[in-house]
Amino acid sequence: MIDEEIKKAYSKVTKQCETKSDRVSYKDAKNSFRAIREENEMEFSGVYHKTSEQMSYALDEDRLIVNIKTGYDVKQVFIHYGDPYEAGILGGKEKWIGKREEMIYKKRLPYQIWWTTTLLPEYKRCKYYFELRTEKEVWYYFEDGFLTEEQLRMDGRMQQCFIVPWMNPADINRTPAWVNETIWYQIFPDRFCNGTPEKNGDDITPWRNHGTVTNEEKFGGNLEGIRQRLSYLQELGITGIYLNPIMKAESNHKYDTTDYTKIDPFFGDADTMKVLCKEAHEKGIRIMVDAVFNHSGRKFEPWIDILEHGKESRYADWFMIEDWEQVQKRGDTRDRRFYSFAFTDGMPKLNTNNEEVIQYFCKICEDWVREFDIDGIRFDVGNEVAHRFLKRIREHLKTIKPDIYLLGEIWHDASQWLQGDEYDSVMNYPLLSGIHDFFLDKTMKKEEFEYMVNRCYTMYMQQNNDVLFNLLDSHDTERLMNRFHDLDKFYQQLAILFTLPGSPCIYYGTEIAMEGAHDPDCRRCMPWSEIESEENQKKIATMRKLIMLRRNEKVCRSLHFHFPNGYENDRCVEYIKLDEEGNKIEVLLNASDEEIKVKGDGEVLFAREFDGEILGVNGTLIRRMFSGKATGKHAFLISCLAKNISKEPFFEGK
Repeated sequence: MIDEEIKKAYSKVTKQCETKSDRVSYKDAKNSFRAIREENEMEFSGVYHKTSEQMSYALDEDRLIVNIKTGYDVKQVFIHYGDPYEAGILGGKEKWIGKREEMIYKKRLPYQIWWTTTLLPEYKRCKYYFELRTEKEVWYYFEDGFLTEEQLRMDGRMQQCFIVPWMNPADINRTPAWVNETIWYQIFPDRFCNGTPEKNGDDITPWRNHGTVTNEEKFGGNLEGIRQRLSYLQELGITGIYLNPIMKAESNHKYDTTDYTKIDPFFGDADTMKVLCKEAHEKGIRIMVDAVFNHSGRKFEPWIDILEHGKESRYADWFMIEDWEQVQKRGDTRDRRFYSFAFTDGMPKLNTNNEEVIQYFCKICEDWVREFDIDGIRFDVGNEVAHRFLKRIREHLKTIKPDIYLLGEIWHDASQWLQGDEYDSVMNYPLLSGIHDFFLDKTMKKEEFEYMVNRCYTMYMQQNNDVLFNLLDSHDTERLMNRFHDLDKFYQQLAILFTLPGSPCIYYGTEIAMEGAHDPDCRRCMPWSEIESEENQKKIATMRKLIMLRRNEKVCRSLHFHFPNGYENDRCVEYIKLDEEGNKIEVLLNASDEEIKVKGDGEVLFAREFDGEILGVNGTLIRRMFSGKATGKHAFLISCLAKNISKEPFFEGK
């Protein structure tokens, strides 16, 4: 058929040419017309789906989330679904049809569209395929490829549908609901507050309100100091504390653990930790501790035994040693005599595949939970410990405390750790870097910001997205204020942090816009003697306003958002948050070099550089939207959300 079309077009074109030299060859014409024809065909390479990970999964006992990626050429997606046995036993002669439903919720990615829907399989099983519509074509997407309408209707043809065989309750990814409502405050204990200055020894450096710090200095911050500041944190609006390591270690940062059973004496003792957790809970504040299980310190008893007895040590298989003759050598471990964290010889890498190691740390975690009543554990270098280790830890701890929060430190795509049998979620460093890059790089357009955010919330299941640990800086990064030295840009990024799905965390001192370069300078002392200054109190009040906005407005915590792109300015970011009740807030960020006239109206919930009509350069506006009765797509969306039919937002076309 295509050859006949080409011949006719070629004949017509050549007849119109005045001279022979003007005419193109038939071969060139054929290639040209084929190219034109192919441009109108669907981009098959852009289509992707699989019945695993974040593409197809049970949200709970009743709801099945199904996602599919397509190219931008696909304008509509329908899913045909039903029970596999509706037309008889699989492989039977009866033809399976399925219910047809449009997938209307979607997110824009750089080169693809992410479509999503929520199904309610009556019998906990589901069989499905997709109908993909471009402007000119219709294709049907099955597990083994694509079919035309004619092929789909062909008698006797076997249809290799996608199959979810059983929504087993035991396999559902369950995360602790309380985390989504938590505002975290990360504390580096040595630098936060010294509650017992009268006990300082000669090895304690006098508290330093300003200036850089080193990794060798110890300033005396301790658990008693944190306990004394609980009321301050409560008034700020904090509902969760994330503590960097507190177990016995040589360094000030405590990531080189020497005894996992004892609180570091510089920080206090077990009784102090018990009191801290008890009083924090009384004030509505949860406690999460840091677990350093990827590696130990050089003075960890099993490692000392290794150094003394070599391969004859009863702990020989607790670590990853390749050259026993050189194991006592000090210095960089790039020679692979043994594996360590970041080639640091003082942090030998534990063999988390070893059964004794697994049992040992299961008991350590159990003791932390039972003795201190902690609410969460953050796993340092969480991508290097064995999957087997994490599965066992989770199973053990969830039996003891079902709603404990297990958080992995992973800086990249963490899908393989978030299948419901290891971590509940991870530190959202991709979001941190994406936000940072957008405000740093003025060549980036708002669409790129949208793509970045959408990527962060399409990598994982909704359960994990709901409890993502969102942050803008930490003890491992340059401080937020240090990157821009601009309060307006500083609060723009915090506005994003407090309005996107997940659980926001601020690093100690962020409430007063503390500065600090990369490690160790990002670990400066909290300047308590200056906390009551007018400047600091103004900053604290602004932070508290953002925190309380997050706490009081349910819509801020919702998973649902979309980018309407209602402003022509390439650096004006606008997104809408909405919840199941139909409440909506608009977040507007002017990251451009020119003022923007704001459209519409609403109740202002938070604003900077906004006079009621004009949003200034680096301005921020968060407002409640009053749009009257919802109509069209919005009404349909709200209706679906209310019925728990869908948990994903849609976007309006470009």
